[in-house]
Amino acid sequence: MCGAIVTSPFDVVKTRLQSSLFREGHTAVGVFSSGGGGGGAVLHAAPRHSGLLWNFVETGHILRDIYRDESPRALFKGLGPTLVGVIPARSINFFTYGNGKVVIANVFNEGRENSLVHLTAAAFAGIVTGTATNPIWVVKTRMQLSASRFVDNVPKVRQSGIGGSWLCIQKILREEGVKGFYKGLSASYLGVTEGTIQWVLYERLKKLTAENQNKGGLMEWFGMVGSAGTAKCVASLASYPHEVLRTRLRQPSVNGIVKYTGLWQTLKLVIAEEGVRSLYGGLSAHLMRVVPNAAVMFFIYEGILRW
Repeated sequence: MCGAIVTSPFDVVKTRLQSSLFREGHTAVGVFSSGGGGGGAVLHAAPRHSGLLWNFVETGHILRDIYRDESPRALFKGLGPTLVGVIPARSINFFTYGNGKVVIANVFNEGRENSLVHLTAAAFAGIVTGTATNPIWVVKTRMQLSASRFVDNVPKVRQSGIGGSWLCIQKILREEGVKGFYKGLSASYLGVTEGTIQWVLYERLKKLTAENQNKGGLMEWFGMVGSAGTAKCVASLASYPHEVLRTRLRQPSVNGIVKYTGLWQTLKLVIAEEGVRSLYGGLSAHLMRVVPNAAVMFFIYEGILRW
């Protein structure tokens, strides 16, 4: 929960950069600069840049724009559903993985754990977690997109927190039915690869660290934190496009038109209209959010297990 609160602004930026609604509006509008006396906005062309370093600079610019143009509270849009979702999501994932690897090892591998056991348990945990918590993340995505000043055709959520979440839930239920809460689930299943890579790599790196350090020593704990951060970084880089596809599938309709209807259709349409690079939109903000978050989370997880 602490990690979700601290890194919430990066989550908002990531979601917007993944969304075609924000990308199209940002390109069309360019950069706003307030005119003297506050009478309207002056438009001028936004310089186009590329490169990994610029992606991190762009993240900073968007954080500044949200703070300036929408209010500081907009940096925490969708935090309510995130906090509601983070407890069951992490609980289900860690519980299913931790017990799953024990059961799989005992039943199929004579009680011995290896990378295949870890991989199978992680994949199962990802599927269970994604299915159980998908409605929460749909609400979060809708709230984060509703705040953007570039998305003119999407109804704005005037309330934040629990009130805004409830209004968003009612709107989805009224207009799309129960199935609206499961948009992007196919992309979430595709994203099981991220959790699988993360768990397998973490277990491997942790084992290597433990073999080279004193058991329970300070360096072993540093090694575990480094292992968690490294595993999350590699897993995110390897599977990131599923995040973009999932966000597109969860976008609200614009003027009654649903642009993205299926996983394969979304992939082809994104590549055709925007190129392969767009599948990595928001990656810098994503890494700035998830890598330190994973390091802290696994540190606390290991500490509680040992305690």
